[in-house]
Amino acid sequence: MRCPFCQYTENRVLESRSAEAGQSVRRRRECLRCERRFTTYERIEFVPITVIKRDGDRESFDRFKLLRGIVRACEKTGISSVQLENLVDEIEAELQQRAVREVNSSEIGELVLQSLPSLSEVAYIRFASVYRKFQGIRDFVDTLNHLRSNSDSAQATDDLPLNPLENAADTSVLASSQPPTARH
Repeated sequence: MRCPFCQYTENRVLESRSAEAGQSVRRRRECLRCERRFTTYERIEFVPITVIKRDGDRESFDRFKLLRGIVRACEKTGISSVQLENLVDEIEAELQQRAVREVNSSEIGELVLQSLPSLSEVAYIRFASVYRKFQGIRDFVDTLNHLRSNSDSAQATDDLPLNPLENAADTSVLASSQPPTARH
């Protein structure tokens, strides 16, 4: 293992422990030349998975690319990096358990969408809006209604429409929602 600071190839292992629910080994090392410490991880090397993209191109499954997309959707939601890593681990394990070595990118997106509501409904909406290429507010409303109908914790507010203009008998609702005009 090469030292990331001085590039020397000899080091000693100070500590080893299981990480990522037994899927990897974390090792704390010390360089024998510069005496600086660094951490390495050893992972199980899985059979490669090929992802078939929307345009038909094929590329190797990249867990870090998947993690980046999920992290982007989960920004400022309070979800820990450990939870995000666990989610990616679960998705990768699901893909590895399949008999086929090729998977459509849409299947990966659906696996993410199945898991996100339990972590954050906001992250679910963000991810869905990019993944499903929302074109307008109607797409958001439809997704919110779908999410609400699948929610385990139904609340009394569920009887209220997500779109305040639904069920409006006339445009008086619109008039009352307009900001007041300045009078001189």
